[in-house]
Order: sequence, then C-alpha cells, then structure tokens
Amino acid sequence: MSKPTTERIPFEPNNRNKKVKEAKKPQPTPPIVAKKSSVTPSSNVKRGNSLGIPDEVNRRIIRRAALFCGIPTGLGLTTFIVSYFLVSRHIVDLPTSAVVLLSMLFLGIGVVGLSYGAISASWDEGRVGSWWGSAEFKKNFGYLSEAWKAQKQIVKTNKK
Repeated sequence: MSKPTTERIPFEPNNRNKKVKEAKKPQPTPPIVAKKSSVTPSSNVKRGNSLGIPDEVNRRIIRRAALFCGIPTGLGLTTFIVSYFLVSRHIVDLPTSAVVLLSMLFLGIGVVGLSYGAISASWDEGRVGSWWGSAEFKKNFGYLSEAWKAQKQIVKTNKK
C-alpha cells in the first residue's frame, strides 16, 4: 500500500488538513435564522482566490474541454445531416443502423473528450502545458486518484 503524498494540488486551499480534522468531529447545527439581505450570495464570491480554481486555469480547462468535446460532438451531429443529404439525393443507400452507430461513436468520443480535456489541462497557474496534455493528464489523474483514495479512507473511518 502506498503512503499518501503530502504534495498539494496546485489550487488546493492551504487549510486542507484542518478541514479533514474538523470533518471528523460532529458539529452542532446552528439554528436557521431568516434575515433579509440586499447582497446576493454570488457577489460575495471572489474569483481567483485560494478557495477555488483560478480564472487562468478555469479558462484553460474550458478551452481544452470544448476542443476535445466540441469537434467529435459536431461530427456526431453532422453525421445525421450528411447521411440525410446522401440518402435523399439517392447518392448512397445507407442503412439506418450505420448512421446511428457512427453518430453514437462520435458522440461517445465527445463525452470522453470532455473528461480528457478537463483532466489534461495544466492545473498550474503559470504553466500552459503541452498541446495534447499527456503529461498533465498523468499528473492530474494521479491527483484525482489520490483524492478518491483519501475520501474512501475517510468514509471507512466514519462508518466505524
């Protein structure tokens, strides 16, 4: 069994260990008090602080996910249009199942591309990363798998 790493995710808050310790203690719930406020909750949120994903990283993730998801999804939808054109003009007699399978293939690649685009983006603020993002994918997937293992361990200890 590998020992957990102490390396932080690039945009992880500094008070991670404090939250884990606090999560183990049952805390009393405060009474619900209704109060009127003219300030909306979203106006209190600051972008790019240490409690969330920085704007630069967020834009990078969105661009990569749109690229790796958008192209295959566009091809999946274009499959219907092209096949309709070919069949209606009697150019090629395509079976319906072939059109459906091809479009499902492209749409499935789009779903995988969405996840790959998000995980393969560089999560370090100052570093853009490579075009394909294979090194970033390995690094970020390592972060995710360690977080899943830690969460699973927390759930196990809370059940006991």
